[in-house]
Amino acid sequence: MSELPEADREGELPSPRETFELIGQENAQSTLFDAFMGGRMHHAWLLTGPKGVGKATLAYKLARFVLKYGDRDTASAFGVTSLDVPQDDPVSRQLLSLSHPDLLLLRRPADPKTKKLKSVIPVDEVRKTTKFFGQSAGAGGWRVCLVDSADEMNANAANALLKVLEEPPARALFILLSHQPGRLLPTIRSRCRQLPVPPLKPDAVNNILAHHGVSLEPTQAALIAELSEGSAGRALSISQGGGLELYQSMVQVISSLPRLDVPALHKLADVAGRRGANDKFATLMDLLTDWIARLIRVGAQKGAVQAVGLPGEAEMILEFARIAPLDRWVQVWEKINDLVGRAE
Repeated sequence: MSELPEADREGELPSPRETFELIGQENAQSTLFDAFMGGRMHHAWLLTGPKGVGKATLAYKLARFVLKYGDRDTASAFGVTSLDVPQDDPVSRQLLSLSHPDLLLLRRPADPKTKKLKSVIPVDEVRKTTKFFGQSAGAGGWRVCLVDSADEMNANAANALLKVLEEPPARALFILLSHQPGRLLPTIRSRCRQLPVPPLKPDAVNNILAHHGVSLEPTQAALIAELSEGSAGRALSISQGGGLELYQSMVQVISSLPRLDVPALHKLADVAGRRGANDKFATLMDLLTDWIARLIRVGAQKGAVQAVGLPGEAEMILEFARIAPLDRWVQVWEKINDLVGRAE
């Protein structure tokens, strides 16, 4: 494995291209499979949904399938009934190593000097499409360009991609992933067929955790399913990164306000701030910003809040929503996100 970080890899979790089983997104898989087998394969697909719900895993399943079979007649001859391609297939092995000549992956690159990921996908990355689509495709005839995620393109990169989408090469397949499609150029959205990949249901989240060998008590599983908001990636990060303990400590500190529980704060800071605890710090910041976002939603709706598994938490959120104006909490949320962004 390269020493450089990968934009589509979260900590020690498997990369989407290393994940062959997609749990809980059967409808999205069927839509893509039926489009291919029915001869209705659009040249550009925009897979939309929150982070961690399986968009990238689905994109790689589609890429493997298209590059493996090439056309519906070949796929029919093999009797396939889904997008599944065996892990030991040559196409699968090539995609695992990103060595397939007919796949181009566009993502945030890493700086070789600093060994840190760049904050955006620059235009130079998108310009790789010129050489890529200028080459002859393999036996299947398809060339696949996967953009993960399209939200991260800067303005010049987005405009460069738009030009290619406006005049797509023959047998070209674009798969764009987007966590926030509203941030994309309307002209990019209009040239893609949008396929929502929704948040996972709690049972699916729990099945994915079990698939990865995570064993939890029922109350823990219910809390993680709630905190993950339907994101398997987030659920795995929480369960494997001590997220439950972080969340409980965080809520304890918040509940002590305005008389701050200093020992609890020091304990939380020690766990999340110690050397080598970058993943724990990131998990804590995600949990904190999501907690404030939930508080903001409660304040905006002026209604009851569903408990998230901790005794008294629902009442605490309601009380915090009452004691300060909504715009004050929005400012807090924005400032924390800004600080986290600078830290990255």
